Amino acid sequence: MNSPSYTTLFASGTLALRVEQAASLLSSCTVCPRRCGIDRTQDERGYCGGGLLPAVSSYGPHFGEEPPLVGRYGSGTIFFAGCNMRCIYCQNYGISQRRHGAEVSPERLAGMMLDLQERLCHNINLVSPSHFVPQILQAVLIAAEKGLAIPLVYNTGTYDTVETLRLLEGVVDIYMPDAKYGREEIARVLSDAPGYPALMQDALLEMQRQVGDLVVRDGVAERGLVIRHLVLPGDLAGSDVVLEFIGERVSREAYVNIMDQYRWNTSVSSPDFREKYPGFEALLRGITEEEYGYAIRCARKYGLHRGF
Repeated sequence: MNSPSYTTLFASGTLALRVEQAASLLSSCTVCPRRCGIDRTQDERGYCGGGLLPAVSSYGPHFGEEPPLVGRYGSGTIFFAGCNMRCIYCQNYGISQRRHGAEVSPERLAGMMLDLQERLCHNINLVSPSHFVPQILQAVLIAAEKGLAIPLVYNTGTYDTVETLRLLEGVVDIYMPDAKYGREEIARVLSDAPGYPALMQDALLEMQRQVGDLVVRDGVAERGLVIRHLVLPGDLAGSDVVLEFIGERVSREAYVNIMDQYRWNTSVSSPDFREKYPGFEALLRGITEEEYGYAIRCARKYGLHRGF
């Protein structure tokens, strides 16, 4: 396997400069599109709930990701607590919105990365990292000094700014973004994510520019883009719009996982759901075979053929 990109940045001293640049975003926080403006260097908390230190829910080898990430020994996942979105159907509600987890030092976060490498994981899979990019970069610098040398996966809901993503150029080898919605009004209601479609599209283009199409060697991903699209009941995700953008603007060689595992999260359901979300009652059921088949047909219509 080729050495991950960040080892080159570390050797040149560029990675240390990136850590400084990213840290400067925290004093009036502009890490994500929310641009809360709070001073996280003083441990103030904004929308995501993150302060100065990164918060981790759990970490360990994970075998439920896409096959090129899992390989033989698993993807080394680190689940960050908190999120910069509020998806009403989130399956990780306790982690993302109740913020179940513990704050750790950058040194401890680096230690987790090294532990996952020692356990032979094929990569470090950073789950919901958008609100902790500066802290992650600091931990990668520490871990690189101690011999970390496996690819980094940026596993994101894709409410990210291009400016922050550019700090990750040459650091992240594999981007794994969600392409959640094709329509603005749906993103606002279901995820409290104004501007999501345009931000997601800009992010996908930037990620593609940085790492290109997915490269798999001996069954294991080395570098590139893996896009996830969760099919929602009633086509609330706007699959045709999303998949057209990927096929026409990102790449027809893009690896796209069209996911069929939507389930309504009954732990966050409300007895007045129909009053609060009129027109969204379809969310209370799973998707149908026809709805999933429609998304697959959309992908093929726009020339996509990898993944699914």
